[in-house]
Amino acid sequence: MTTKKKRSPQTGNDRWVLIAADSALETAKPHDGDPNFVKLRNPATGAASQYLFSNGDEHVYEVKAFTEDFHSWFIDQTVQRDGRLLYVTAVDPVFLLLPYLQRGGAEGKFQPLQQMVMDEDYPGCTRLLKCTQALDSVHHVADEKVVGDLKFHRHNQEKTLEWLKKKVQNTVSALKKSDLSVGGGVKSTTYVRVKQETDASEEDYLRYAHGLISEYISEELSKDLHKHLQLPEISSPKEVEPPSKPPKKMTAAQKSLAKVDKTGMKSMSAFFSPKVKQEKN
Repeated sequence: MTTKKKRSPQTGNDRWVLIAADSALETAKPHDGDPNFVKLRNPATGAASQYLFSNGDEHVYEVKAFTEDFHSWFIDQTVQRDGRLLYVTAVDPVFLLLPYLQRGGAEGKFQPLQQMVMDEDYPGCTRLLKCTQALDSVHHVADEKVVGDLKFHRHNQEKTLEWLKKKVQNTVSALKKSDLSVGGGVKSTTYVRVKQETDASEEDYLRYAHGLISEYISEELSKDLHKHLQLPEISSPKEVEPPSKPPKKMTAAQKSLAKVDKTGMKSMSAFFSPKVKQEKN
């Protein structure tokens, strides 16, 4: 996949440097319009995240930023203080629809997607209903019922877990073909290629892939997927008591003093304690 740098058409300080695939920035049809940035609810955290809609809202990309301290860009004849490097990657729009389907599914009845995909805080979510990829794949996570010309949907947990399981399996296949390390020593996800560990087990791959997929789903659903994958729980390491320090060797003087009979002797602190004043009769 080829990539290129793309600058926003806006002027002044409201500019960024963007790296994206050509397919994310080109329009397939004249009436599609330019790609648009839209804030949507992050399906994993519920907070606001930036997404890019292109090709008449048929494709959705997530926008992430790489930030370094004390970094800026020269754009034309100006200096852009915002030195973030934005990059976009394709995202399955079903992940973005899933929280709305789950919320609507709590009522246990079939509903039109237009009735479920509504959000006062993020009205841009309705653009997902124009996304062909989302509409063609929603049956993987929901039951469908057609009445006349209308389609109704209801979230299906079992279908969702099976769909996520396939996502994990596909991710495992991709990881095995890559040079990424997935062993137990890996603490976080990076984009740096490292030498692949030869002792990585199938469970290591599943755990790593599960972690990647969990970045697009809620914590509760991530736990359900963990059980669905039949991954054993990782027991927390037992706390190891610090080794007792060896007794300090005594000097010859200390050994001699230890042998002295201290019966009736006052302690050193007794000579420095404040004297108690006696009250006069």
